Amino acid sequence: MWQSCWVTDSFASVTNWLTVPDTAEQLNIPIGRVRRLIEEHVLFSVKRDGIQMIPAELIVDGEPLASLRGTIVVLLDSGFDYDGALEWLYKSDDSLPGTPMEFLLKGHKSAVRRLAMSLAF
Repeated sequence: MWQSCWVTDSFASVTNWLTVPDTAEQLNIPIGRVRRLIEEHVLFSVKRDGIQMIPAELIVDGEPLASLRGTIVVLLDSGFDYDGALEWLYKSDDSLPGTPMEFLLKGHKSAVRRLAMSLAF
């Protein structure tokens, strides 16, 4: 069973979206494998106009963003539900210069995960 969430204003900063078939093509894998990556939190998708879409920024150098899965797991372990975890990644946070997702994309996964873990206490 794949997971996705509904689009909220939190995703307004995402400028480029990929369908599941587009993602499969970008990663050079079958569509079923993309769905499996979503189930395993290696990627995530949101519903846009009823279509399952994946932010293109989650594909870095032809591979899924390596730091995403662990970060989502930390957020889920911290008490977030799946949709809340994804929204948190795209909301500006005063303790970071931007959003947690921007920080992940810059390679600062430790700072993002520390912040996520602190939310559990």
